[in-house]
Amino acid sequence: MIDEVVKIYLNIILEFLLELYVFYVLAMFRFSRSRMFWLKLFSGLVVLAGIAFGAAVFYYYFGSNSFGRIAVYLVLFAVTTGHACLCFSEEKKTVLFGCSVAYAAQNLAYKLFLIFYCAGEQLRIFDSWGSNFSLFYRLMYYSFFIAAAAAIYFLVIRRIIRRLGESAIEYRMLAISVIVLAITVILCSVEDVHFAALSTGRENRFDSYDIYVLRQAGNGFSVACCFIVLLLIAKTLVERHLQREVDYLQYAVRQGEKQFEIAKDTIDMINIKCHDIKYKVNSVMSQSGNMSTDVIDDLNKSISIYDTRVATGNKILDVILTEKSLYCEQNGITFSCMADGQKLSFIESGDLYCLFGNIIDNALEAVNKVPDRERRVINIVIKEKSGTLVIQEENYFEGELEFKDGLPQTTKGDKAYHGFGTRSIRMIVNKYGGAFSTRAVDGVFYLNIIFCLNGDKNLQNK
Repeated sequence: MIDEVVKIYLNIILEFLLELYVFYVLAMFRFSRSRMFWLKLFSGLVVLAGIAFGAAVFYYYFGSNSFGRIAVYLVLFAVTTGHACLCFSEEKKTVLFGCSVAYAAQNLAYKLFLIFYCAGEQLRIFDSWGSNFSLFYRLMYYSFFIAAAAAIYFLVIRRIIRRLGESAIEYRMLAISVIVLAITVILCSVEDVHFAALSTGRENRFDSYDIYVLRQAGNGFSVACCFIVLLLIAKTLVERHLQREVDYLQYAVRQGEKQFEIAKDTIDMINIKCHDIKYKVNSVMSQSGNMSTDVIDDLNKSISIYDTRVATGNKILDVILTEKSLYCEQNGITFSCMADGQKLSFIESGDLYCLFGNIIDNALEAVNKVPDRERRVINIVIKEKSGTLVIQEENYFEGELEFKDGLPQTTKGDKAYHGFGTRSIRMIVNKYGGAFSTRAVDGVFYLNIIFCLNGDKNLQNK
């Protein structure tokens, strides 16, 4: 009895836990760790080893029936999930979700191997190995498992984990994944017990084609369920991420409309005050001849900074450029713009404010990090050329830029909540059938936008 229990413990229970923890590592290595992580991890593994031995004993007595096998695997999953909840400081539903992903991936890798192995048994490929088959089986199994784990990670899990921190996990999605996996465990356990009963006493378990079909059907069903769960999870998270981006960008456009009105009123008020001050200065000058010319010139120069209204032919663009030029003047940034604002009349006010607001704000963020004041320069050109409207922006930057999908990536630590600026620019450009591109050469960032003015709305697809 002891020998059989130890055999079950080593070849079934511990092997299952080892495979499960491999995928736990892959699915949760980016999770925030709790206090005393390593103590909780290793002490938990010691406790789990004892529970696993108890599971092996239970398996020895009750593993020949479906309920026994179901109980073993569900209990082990529950215990390992509890261990993961102790080791990580994420929300419990997030950890449970990660464990579900790991369990699905582990079962998928294992069942893929079984499909391959059962086919080899049916074709009697392994008969010639004789006494060496056990070692060959282990080498073959672990090699296949490592390859399958790597493939599943790069094809599915990495995509899921990348989106996991960017999308809220709904209980509905979590419940569906857990229920599907539970059904998979139940049906696979029933199939395992039925297969064991049919193949008992046979020299070759697959000498009957019916038994072979039964086994492969069970393996295929398990693979399909796990694969569907992983794909649905990945698809749901990606859709949630994209919807979150769209919602944020739409919100940004709405806020742009409000910000435009605020900026417009502020600039109007500044100009009124500046005119009043200039009038009072001139009045003082005419009444008193004691004020030096240098003082008067400095005062007028200071006032003129705030008494500047950009006139491009588009009132929204005028407000944006005036607002940003005031900031640049105050912060030692050279800002130049050659613009024919009338050509932008086809863009809605909220979109226009959001578009140029993000373009200039991104440039300001970059040049503010440039220590050389001579290189703190932003240039914008808006012009018509050969039936197209061309928008070009150039600015210096410090360090290196990383591009992904044609967009510069944010350098801010929390990437889940930053980096929407360039994406909002691209969304607005695509909305009006334009083409958008960015590049960086020798410390200079270039942004280019092209709109067709002849009615062609599919420029971005060319």
